[in-house]
Amino acid sequence: MNQGTHAEELPAEVLADVASVVGAEVTLLSRLPGGVNAGAMRVQLAGRADAVLKAEPRAHPSHLDETLRAQRVVEHMRRRGYPTPAWLGVGATATHVWRLMDFVDAAPAPELTPSLVEQLMEIIELQAGQASEPYDHWLYAWRVATGQESAVAGLDLNETPEQSLLRQSVARLPRYSSVVSALVERLRLVCADVPPPREAPDMVHADLIPSNVLVRDGAVVAVVDIGNAGSGTRATDLTTLQWHTFQDQLDGVRRRLWTRVLELVGWEWAAVLAATQILLQLEWPIRLGRHDVVPAVVKRGHRALDELNALR
Repeated sequence: MNQGTHAEELPAEVLADVASVVGAEVTLLSRLPGGVNAGAMRVQLAGRADAVLKAEPRAHPSHLDETLRAQRVVEHMRRRGYPTPAWLGVGATATHVWRLMDFVDAAPAPELTPSLVEQLMEIIELQAGQASEPYDHWLYAWRVATGQESAVAGLDLNETPEQSLLRQSVARLPRYSSVVSALVERLRLVCADVPPPREAPDMVHADLIPSNVLVRDGAVVAVVDIGNAGSGTRATDLTTLQWHTFQDQLDGVRRRLWTRVLELVGWEWAAVLAATQILLQLEWPIRLGRHDVVPAVVKRGHRALDELNALR
């Protein structure tokens, strides 16, 4: 994921561009907690309610186009009752791409509870049949899990530069250690004969982690950080959610998540989605040098596969 810009690093021309687009003076108030990426700032719009500004250095030529795509997904899903904040504006300077969103007075979920998981499962069902952009997370998952190139299968994949780099980083994981290599080999064998998906009918959030869920008084009030949203199967988001439920008190809801994923896509594709999640969870700490995290990820990855095998 791209790292955002800290408030003290935000160029004045970015604030000026935001003000010109929304037609109001913008004042930085504070950084906001939660999320993996830096850069979420609470701002004050003159004469209006507070908002959230996220600004990122331009990473590639299509960065603004990708942000505009996410804005279209937000508008489409909000019309269908999906609880994500409205985007008030999108723009770019020579150095940064930014987006301005409604401020929601709620806190990121510190951890998942059975109640929150149940609520999120209902929210994910709102994504059914709502694919609106040709940005296919399902086909991407197949490539990550199997290690195959789209040319091999005769497929045309609209992959972002960031996704391409991430997939290449995943391909290098076996070099890290024999333990990681053994897990990657196990994942590849499980997914080797799964054909690519034929359609991508649902909206996919693609980053449904607890810190992107805003909660007030035990209720989910918003799902944020939708910048990577696209199409695919909503089972992708259920699988991401499931990764964060490997605690004893969440065993029951994790079984419900497994059951729902299997209902939606069947065992082979449940394995592909689980493998993709495990590989991406491995890639992040290895790339960032968080070597202390890797053993726990490996252990959880094997446990996830063991649980899925028991359901075959």
